[in-house]
Amino acid sequence: MTMPKRGGPDLGYSVVAGVTPCAPGWLVASAKVHAANFAPEYPKVYESFAEILDERPSFSVIAVNAPIGYDDGSRPGGRTCDRMARSLLGSRGSTVHNAPTRATLEGNSANNGDHLDAVSNLLLPRYREVAAEMAPFRQRTIYEAHPELSFYQLNGDRPLHWTKRFEVGREERRLLLGKRIPGVGLILDASLEDVTRAHLLDAAAMLWTARRIFSRSAMRLPVDPEWDGQGLRMELVL
Repeated sequence: MTMPKRGGPDLGYSVVAGVTPCAPGWLVASAKVHAANFAPEYPKVYESFAEILDERPSFSVIAVNAPIGYDDGSRPGGRTCDRMARSLLGSRGSTVHNAPTRATLEGNSANNGDHLDAVSNLLLPRYREVAAEMAPFRQRTIYEAHPELSFYQLNGDRPLHWTKRFEVGREERRLLLGKRIPGVGLILDASLEDVTRAHLLDAAAMLWTARRIFSRSAMRLPVDPEWDGQGLRMELVL
């Protein structure tokens, strides 16, 4: 996995970010990376995805919880990466929603036969923000990921037992993150308006995946990615 060079002055460190949509916009959990050191920073909320890309110093890697590549037409089970993710996650596979088709994303049809679930319909404006900024060269920095895949990897390539809707599920996730990210409490205990504990857990998990991408240890689903009509990879990274 080829990593981009960081622009601007040499700061002596890089910054990676896990990004997930939330009610006010986008929740970003970031960390400075230098050699073996990984230092989480207090999370921030951005109103738009474009603001994340305009951040300075810029992020070397962004793992985002939103689709990047889109099928031109609807197919059973969605994109190959979505189907593979569900297979890995077993009983937790229902958390991986089908990405809309490109036509639905662009508003050229009423769901285009996508049969999108309520969550995906609600998030369509966020997906459109990402799509507006994406071009093939951006995929050297911006990668599509999914929190449950991040937790799957953190849990020794095993699906989690509990949903994060319950306290036991939130604690299950916090314990996994605490074992791998020193100082992750700075993210998980943050107090941000209209940001839930579940959002903070997801962003921290995406941050872990961003670190894996940065260190070239992440895995792609599928290994040989599919490409959409705009030259974007349709893949999930964990």
